[in-house]
Amino acid sequence: MDSMKEDINSRITMYGLVSRLMLIEVDSKFLDIIEGDKAILELFPNYKSWEKRESVDRATLINEHYNVDFANLFLMHLVPYESFYTRDDQMIESGGDNPVVELYNALDFRVDLSGARVVSADHIGIELEFMYMLCVAQSKALEANDLEGLCELLKVQQGFLKDHLLEWSPMFLINMKRESRTPLYHDGAEMTLEFMLSDFEYIAEQLASLDCGE
Repeated sequence: MDSMKEDINSRITMYGLVSRLMLIEVDSKFLDIIEGDKAILELFPNYKSWEKRESVDRATLINEHYNVDFANLFLMHLVPYESFYTRDDQMIESGGDNPVVELYNALDFRVDLSGARVVSADHIGIELEFMYMLCVAQSKALEANDLEGLCELLKVQQGFLKDHLLEWSPMFLINMKRESRTPLYHDGAEMTLEFMLSDFEYIAEQLASLDCGE
């Protein structure tokens, strides 16, 4: 169980990191989190070696590079919403008919659209935050030695990745990597995609090892 606890904590960290990166512009506190943890910084290899980090002050980097890149990727040129990729008319479904909203409501996940730069609950950052919430709930189930709860949460995570995030976000993340103008978002796009794919495999392995059944 100790190894499972470590795994869950790592997944909580990762989903928290990538959801924050996708939701709103970075600030100095968020950059401190990346740069203050060697393991996390290794996930951003191009950012780590970017010479501008040493030659330009952080405020300038944030205001003239990172925030400009964020606006380009998430507000102007790309569309980080599931419904855009899955609806035939490529319209963003911002109302209650959005299928992810029904799932969020069933699991008491409340989306505060006013707190982030998003217009719909199927934004990639919100969907990643949902996975973060599910991992936090899984950690609590583990602490309570609730095997049934662990299995149920793993199944929800597997289904959400399969039916939602992995159904559309690879296309967005590939475009994000290509269109990015800073190593921070270039590396972030690549890391997020690789992590989701490996996490999907990890969940399948955990379901099998816990004998969760169908």
